[in-house]
Amino acid sequence: MGAEAGRLRAVLDTNVILSALLFTGGRLAWLRSAWETRRFVPLADAQVVRELLRVLAYPKFQLDPQEIQILLSGYLPYVHSVENPTPRAQVRCRDPKDQIFLDLAAGGEADVLVTGDRALLELDARVPFAIEKPASFRRRFE
Repeated sequence: MGAEAGRLRAVLDTNVILSALLFTGGRLAWLRSAWETRRFVPLADAQVVRELLRVLAYPKFQLDPQEIQILLSGYLPYVHSVENPTPRAQVRCRDPKDQIFLDLAAGGEADVLVTGDRALLELDARVPFAIEKPASFRRRFE
């Protein structure tokens, strides 16, 4: 799990990752191809992986442990692992559950945080990295 020099470093929030993994014909399916072909380097830390595991286990997805492992095998090998990201983000998100993404982006020296979450998007001008919706992030590769 190593980042490639010169590649765009991106933090994807849980909903973005889930959409890319679960809905292979959906509007965010392009993300999977982009990380697999190393067009960008996704960043993750222990907190973000725990959150991803927690959400994948929701009953509404009806995934058994083996299916969860298969989905994760399509993501985690491409991730650059950030251990104990510091510094933490200097701004606080109004939704405390989303703070982990800000902290990871700050500590992992991300270029961009990709999210559809309004509480995160409204902080774009207050952080040293971009905060973009998936559609804006996609335009970086066109």
